[in-house]
Amino acid sequence: MKQYLANMAIVVDDYDKAIKFYTKVLHFDLIEDTTLSPDKRWVRVRPKGSDGACLLLAKAKDEHQKKYIGDQAGGRVFLFLHTDNFDRDHQNLLENNIEIIRQPSVHEYGKVLVFKDIYGNLWDLIEPVN
Repeated sequence: MKQYLANMAIVVDDYDKAIKFYTKVLHFDLIEDTTLSPDKRWVRVRPKGSDGACLLLAKAKDEHQKKYIGDQAGGRVFLFLHTDNFDRDHQNLLENNIEIIRQPSVHEYGKVLVFKDIYGNLWDLIEPVN
C-alpha cells in the first residue's frame, strides 16, 4: 500500500489575499485556481521546488469557520516549512515584515525560527541538518 498527503486545508478570509501572501511573500507556486461556484474556488499552493503536499486555501463560508482563521492548531505551531537556505528565507521574512515569534536558533536537528503568517497561524522555518 502507498499513501501520501496530497492537500492540507488552511482556512482563509479571501482567496486573492491568501494567494498573494503565499506566492509573493513566501514564494510558493500557485498550483491550481479553479472556480467551482460564484463563492467557492479550489486553490492550491505549495513551496517552490516541492512535489509534496499542497496547501488548499479554503475560504471560510460562515461565522463558525471564520473563528478558526489563524488558529487552526489551537496556538501551537501548525506547519513546518523546510528550506535549503535558512538565511535567505529568514531575510525574506524580515524584508516582508513578517512577525518572528521565536528568533533563529540552532539545534541538533537544524536551524529553526517560528513566524506568523498573515492570519496568525504559527509556522516553523527549518533548515534541517543533513
